[in-house]
Amino acid sequence: MIKYKPSNRDIVLQVATTLFLSKGYLATSMDDIVTSSKVSKTNIYYYFKSKEDLLSAIMDQLIQSYSEMIHDICERSSLTVQERFKAILRMLTHQELECLGGCPFITLYTQMPQDAPIIREKVSRFFRDQIDIMEQLILEGIQKQEFKADLSARSTAQFIVAAIEGGLFLQHASEDSTLLEQSLPTLALLLK
Repeated sequence: MIKYKPSNRDIVLQVATTLFLSKGYLATSMDDIVTSSKVSKTNIYYYFKSKEDLLSAIMDQLIQSYSEMIHDICERSSLTVQERFKAILRMLTHQELECLGGCPFITLYTQMPQDAPIIREKVSRFFRDQIDIMEQLILEGIQKQEFKADLSARSTAQFIVAAIEGGLFLQHASEDSTLLEQSLPTLALLLK
């Protein structure tokens, strides 16, 4: 059996992700990444031309990972729409990432350079995609008569994404890992 040995690029991405999320992008230097990853600075700059380029690659990885997890849940047509919403919330609240802001996207977005339009657009697109996914779930729930027929699918989807992000932050700030899950019954009442 062949064992997979992570490349220096993979190691740097993993270490930098951990440091940026737990310590902060602004508080993490390239020297910190060199020390923690044991990959030379020259090698790091071979893969990433700047710290911002490294952040962009991390965002790409996080966006892909979260998008795949959310899409996998949404495609479970054997579950009701309500059950898929619960599964998404559970998945988001049980991530193993230690983030300063409760959510990796909030943590990285609030600390990224002000003049980083490419990274801002990536985060913005990720949240627009999540709103689109929630809107489709809501429309499916309305069609299947699981939800109120007069719901505005778009604004409800925007509210749900905002509530999830705010809930992740509050859950982290209050050190109450059940906060978001406790709000599920309220969300269910709003939709029915």
